[in-house]
Amino acid sequence: MEDTICAVSTAMGVGAISIIRVSGNDSIKIVNKIFNGIDLQTVDTHTIHYGFIVDNNSKIDEVLVTVMKAPRTYTKEDIIEINCHGGISSTNKVLELLLLNGCRLAEPGEFTKRAFLNGRIDLIEAESVGDLINSETDKKRKLSLNGVTGNISKLINKIRETLLSINANIEVNIDYPEYEDIEVLTNKEIKPKILKVKEDLEKLLKESQNGKIIKNGIDVAIVGKPNVGKSSLLNTLLGNDKAIVTNIAGTTRDIVEGKIILNGIVLNLIDTAGIRDTEDIIEKIGVDKSKKIIEQADLVILVLNYNEKITKKELDLINELKNKNLIVYINKTDLEKQIDVDKIDCKNIVYGNTLNVENLEELKNKIVEIFNLEQIETSDFTYLSNSRQISLVKNAKKSLDNVLLGIENGIEVDMLSIDIKECIDYLGEIIGASYKEELLDEIFKNFCLGK
Repeated sequence: MEDTICAVSTAMGVGAISIIRVSGNDSIKIVNKIFNGIDLQTVDTHTIHYGFIVDNNSKIDEVLVTVMKAPRTYTKEDIIEINCHGGISSTNKVLELLLLNGCRLAEPGEFTKRAFLNGRIDLIEAESVGDLINSETDKKRKLSLNGVTGNISKLINKIRETLLSINANIEVNIDYPEYEDIEVLTNKEIKPKILKVKEDLEKLLKESQNGKIIKNGIDVAIVGKPNVGKSSLLNTLLGNDKAIVTNIAGTTRDIVEGKIILNGIVLNLIDTAGIRDTEDIIEKIGVDKSKKIIEQADLVILVLNYNEKITKKELDLINELKNKNLIVYINKTDLEKQIDVDKIDCKNIVYGNTLNVENLEELKNKIVEIFNLEQIETSDFTYLSNSRQISLVKNAKKSLDNVLLGIENGIEVDMLSIDIKECIDYLGEIIGASYKEELLDEIFKNFCLGK
C-alpha cells in the first residue's frame, strides 16, 4: 500500500458534479502538481479550496479540492477529493492527469480495503459498506448501516472476549498452578459458561435468517403446467407485461424474472417454463431450467386452474415439494369449478385470478405469513447477513459442541482449550482478526472503483 491510488467516486455521465478520490502518501503532492490555486501542501486538514486543474498552462476544469490528512480519513491515509463539473470529458482528463503524475487507478473496493488493512474498520464493517451501496429497500439500508456502524462487530467481539477470558484462565491454571488468587477452572465451572456462549451463537444464527432475507430477498419460483397463468401472475404482480402471454401452450421457454417489494423485503419473482413432457428441444431446455430453479428457490408458487381437473403430474410435483415452502395458487376462479381440492396435500392453498393486482392480496398475505415478514424486527438489525459470516458462526458453534462433549466425557481442562481456541479463531475470521488474501480479493471485487 505504498502507492497512491485514484478513481472516480461518482457515477460516470453528465451531472452537476463529479468527484475524483485520491488516497496515499503522495496524494497531496500529486494533486498539488496539477492544481492552480493555493499550495495544498500548506493547508490545514479537512479544508476545501477553490482553483483550477491545469495541464501545463491549459485550464482543464474549475474545481473545489478537499484536503483530508491522515489519520482522520476513510483510509487512514492522506485523501484528496476533487469536485469537478460533471462532464465525462473533463472528469476523464483530470483522472488522466493524476495517472500521468504518479497515481495508480484503484482496484474495485480498494479504498475500503485500505480502510480495513489500516485498522479503521473490521471485515464486517467493510462488507456492510458494499451492502449499503447496493441497498434496494429501507430495511436492507438499516441492516447494512448496523454493520457499518460496528454494532454487529461489537456483538461478535463480546462473545469472543468471553471465550478469550475462559481460555486465558485455563492457561494460567496450567502454567501457574501456585497462584492461589486465580480461579481454578474445572469442567464443572466451564460448562455453564460454554452453554451461555453457545446459546448466544444459536440466537445469532436464528435471528440472522432474517438478515439473509433482508439482504438477499426471497427467491420465488412460479411453476405449473403450460398455460395455467404463470406469466399472467408474474405480469400482474409486477404491474407490467414483462412476460409474453398467449393461449399457446409452451410460450414461455426461458426464465423471466422481476422484482417487487413486499413489507420492505424484495421478492425475486421467477416465471419458469411450463413443466410438461415435450419433444421440442428448446422447450425441453426451458423445462430442465425450471426444475433447477425449483430446487434453489426459497418459495415455490404452483399455479393450478380452477376450471381444470388436477393431473397426476401436478399431484406428483406437490408431493416432491412437500419439504419446501410451497403455495398452491388456484387461478381463474371466475370460471366454472372442475378442480378437486381434496386431492391437494398442501396447507397453503390460495384462490384468486390474475385479472388485476387486487385479486392477489391473499397470495401476498400468505407469503408474509410463511416468512413472518411482519415479525422481522424494525428496530434491532443486529443480524449477520451473508453466507461467509453465518458459516463461520456455525463452525464456531460446532467447536463449542465438541467442548461440551469433552466435558461430558471427563476430558482434561487443558484439552478443552483446543476446541475453545478453534471457536475463538472462527469468530476472529468473521471480523477479520485473521484472514487470507484471497478472501479479501473475493469480498472487494464486487465494489465499485471509487469505494
